[in-house]
Amino acid sequence: MESWQIQKAKNHFSELVRNALEKGPQTITRHGKPEAVVLSIRDYKNLMKKQESLTEFFRKFSLKGVDVEFERTKDAGREVEL
Repeated sequence: MESWQIQKAKNHFSELVRNALEKGPQTITRHGKPEAVVLSIRDYKNLMKKQESLTEFFRKFSLKGVDVEFERTKDAGREVEL
């Protein structure tokens, strides 16, 4: 990811956008610290796609053909003072 100082990003905004389109996300720094990222609309839309929840993932997941054994320890746990 290419890095741009904020002043250079202002002065070369068209180049910054072109690089985001052609080369991927561009980081903008202020005082040497990353502050913002410019990315193409395609990258933004990919980033914002709704991701399935963990529950949905496990609903779809199948253990068919997978040999898995689950064991539970026989210990009594720990004592808790009340």
